[in-house]
Amino acid sequence: PQDIIGWIHTIAAIIALIAGSIILAKAKGTFQHKITGRIYAIAMLIVCSTAFMIYNVHNTFGVLHVFAVISTVTLVLGMLPLYLKRIKNRIVAHLAWMYWSVIGLYCAFAAEIFTRLPIIFNLPNTYGIFYALVGVSTGLVGITGGYFFKRKKTVWEKKFGY
Repeated sequence: PQDIIGWIHTIAAIIALIAGSIILAKAKGTFQHKITGRIYAIAMLIVCSTAFMIYNVHNTFGVLHVFAVISTVTLVLGMLPLYLKRIKNRIVAHLAWMYWSVIGLYCAFAAEIFTRLPIIFNLPNTYGIFYALVGVSTGLVGITGGYFFKRKKTVWEKKFGY
């Protein structure tokens, strides 16, 4: 992080990564799940809002900001079923959107790690390499997440009806 916004973004992202991982691993609907979920949601709101304040790549709204929009939408769609009781299959909808919110965060984390590789290996870090690494890392994590999502969604639909 290069400034206070970067530090806030990074710390909130770490908190969200930890909380999101706990949520994926533990039982759903428990008191711990609800508390950890609130921590995750608040941390992600901070991550998403600070993402729009970071302009290190092109000093303009770029593809990483598009991912921040997608992340914000995913988070909101995951939270709405908790507050709008008339949403059809709201528990499955909540689980599905929140699952993708966490997977999206994992994708961002992988992209952050992969884009550091040129620096670590003392390679030229052109925009082409940067975006290729973002694409590859996001794709690998997204495909892996999609595989597990498909398995989980079947279980959720059986348990909570669809």
